[in-house]
Amino acid sequence: MKKINLAVVGATGMVGRTFLKVLEERQLPIENFYVMASSRSAGSKLTFNGKEYTVEELTEHSFDKPIDIALFSAGGGTSEKFAPIAAAHGCIVIDNSSQWRMDPEVPLVVPEVNPEDIAWHKNIIANPNCSTIQAMVALKPLDDKYKIKRVVYSTYQAVSGAGMAGWKDLENGLKGEAPKKFPHPIANNCLPHIDVFLDNGYTKEEMKMVNETRKILHNDEMRVTATTVRVPVFDCHSESINIEFEKPFEMDDLLETLKNAPGVVLQNNSEANEYPLAVDVAGHDEVYIGRVRRDDSVESGVNIWVVADNIRKGAATNAVQIAEEIIKNMQ
Repeated sequence: MKKINLAVVGATGMVGRTFLKVLEERQLPIENFYVMASSRSAGSKLTFNGKEYTVEELTEHSFDKPIDIALFSAGGGTSEKFAPIAAAHGCIVIDNSSQWRMDPEVPLVVPEVNPEDIAWHKNIIANPNCSTIQAMVALKPLDDKYKIKRVVYSTYQAVSGAGMAGWKDLENGLKGEAPKKFPHPIANNCLPHIDVFLDNGYTKEEMKMVNETRKILHNDEMRVTATTVRVPVFDCHSESINIEFEKPFEMDDLLETLKNAPGVVLQNNSEANEYPLAVDVAGHDEVYIGRVRRDDSVESGVNIWVVADNIRKGAATNAVQIAEEIIKNMQ
């Protein structure tokens, strides 16, 4: 397998550090490795594969050296400025921010779902929103078989989705301290408010799920709606997804379809109180599905419960999986 030069941009953040962990675990064929961040973090040390690396300041000249792939998780503004610079130097950027996701020139990829879209990249590939990624792994096999007509998302999202500041708000809030990141206390509370409110009354997070679902599944006409809620959980997003199909289905067949889907763990035994839980799914890369039951309020509908680690599969692991697909095609 061809060895590559790889950079992690935003290496000191929550997702950046998880990039390093996942890269170590999956043993990508890396020859030269670089860690980059803002001037605030430059000079600090990070360990990767037993070797210490000094964090470089990200500048316009960071990609003057040969870098094949760069994993970005440094925010939309940083990606807007530096991803095109990297791309112009021949580096393939896999970007975890929302900056490029809805750009028609940029593929939006979940490797279990639409790996074929990687082929038309122009050196920038977008990593979808964390809540969208896990939903796509669950929906794709069902869409292929029964054709999805409508989706209703209700999410229960961990504070780690808001970065270290969100994590601290819950940690400190449990001690009785006032929030700094969220507009209201998150401890012992649920906030139906993720990202900013838009003119249509939805939040940006909700519209991300709507628009990204349509783009990834290549169906601009799919009817999708979402309510996204921040809950007092440190890790793992949970989602209740209601799906209406064009075609009829048999429950045994649908369960078998999910059981055999790539990246899915079916945990669906209500009699034994077995269903996906955030505390169990944390640290895993698979998408866990349970509470599968027919929706009798429509002709052909089903409800499913979907849980995944939002920092791993919802961010770092998905990006590394995209890198793995690119490396395969480099042979």
